[in-house]
Amino acid sequence: MIYKKPVSVLVVIHTIALEVLLLERARHPGFWQSVTGSQEDAEPLLETARREVCEETGIAAAQNDFIDWQMSNRYEIFAEWRHRYAPGITHNTEHVFSLCLPRKSTVTIAPDEHLSYRWLPWREAADACFSWTNRDAILELPRRLGGCVAHQLGSILSAVRQAAGGDPGFHHGSLATDIEKNPHGRS
Repeated sequence: MIYKKPVSVLVVIHTIALEVLLLERARHPGFWQSVTGSQEDAEPLLETARREVCEETGIAAAQNDFIDWQMSNRYEIFAEWRHRYAPGITHNTEHVFSLCLPRKSTVTIAPDEHLSYRWLPWREAADACFSWTNRDAILELPRRLGGCVAHQLGSILSAVRQAAGGDPGFHHGSLATDIEKNPHGRS
């Protein structure tokens, strides 16, 4: 038997408006959670996060779209799931990531893992989670949102720079200055 590794990721998917995606567990109807999943072999945790999001939601995000919170939780594995782990393993270490989307999107759930999905305001999402680690991560979102906005702005500026790469008249410094002077794009 191939055992699961007691190392996993929790990925809180949310919008800039702090709407949080929750998935309903197939084996436990009424149990709602963010994306979770175990690390495979020596896979980097960031790749685990990207892979699990794609498998569980159909969202194909790039690795640089994720924010590693540099935070982990250690918790006791429920008795009913311990058979998946090597004998004597009782605890799991979960690493927290987030994925900020510009808006709510349609999700393609993995039917063997989840029954449905829903987007909820962050406080309601935290209340709906069965996992204390998931709840605590969602409650942390407002404090971490500044990082999400800065991360997205950096991605946008990078894409604009790449698109204008062949234009000798493009000065990316002036674009940043224009955004700072006129952040809402109004004339």
